[in-house]
Amino acid sequence: MLNKKVEDALNAQINAEFWSAYLYLAMAMHFESTGRAGVANWFKMQFKEEQAHAEILINYVNQRGGKVILKPIDEVPESWESPLAAFQHTLTHEQKVTALINNLYAIAEAEKDYATCDRLAWFVSEQVEEEDTAQQLIDKFKLIGNDGMGVYMLDQELAARTFTTPSPLAGK
Repeated sequence: MLNKKVEDALNAQINAEFWSAYLYLAMAMHFESTGRAGVANWFKMQFKEEQAHAEILINYVNQRGGKVILKPIDEVPESWESPLAAFQHTLTHEQKVTALINNLYAIAEAEKDYATCDRLAWFVSEQVEEEDTAQQLIDKFKLIGNDGMGVYMLDQELAARTFTTPSPLAGK
C-alpha cells in the first residue's frame, strides 16, 4: 500500500508526464504545419512515449492500492522558431523532468518505500537516455546549420522514428 506522501508525489508526476506529452504534441503540430514532417514525426513519437510513461505510473499506483487523481494540464507553448530551438527546449524540459524524477525517488527513499524506488529506477535510466537523445539532436542541428541538404537528410532520419512500447508496459 502506498503512503499518502508517495501517492501524492506519484500523482504529481503523472500530471507532469501528461503535460510533457501535450508539449511534444504541440511541437509535432507546429512542425507539421511548417512542412517539417520528419521533425513532426519525432515529436509525435515522443508524445506517445510520454503518454506511456504516465500509463506506467498509473498502473503502478493502481497496483499498489493507491488512487490516481488526474489534474488539469497547464497550457503549453504553441510555436518554436526552428527545430534547433525546439530540441533545445526539449533538453531543458527533460532536465526538469529528471529533477522531478530524482525528487520523487528521494521521497520514496525517505519513506522507505523500496518498491517505488525500484519502479522509479527505470525512470532514472530513461531520463539519462532522454537527455542524451535531445543533446545529440541539438548537436546535429548545430552541425548542419543552414545547409538545406543536411536539414533535409536529418528530417528524413527523424521521419523514420517509430514508437517502441517501454518495457514496463510490455505484455500488458
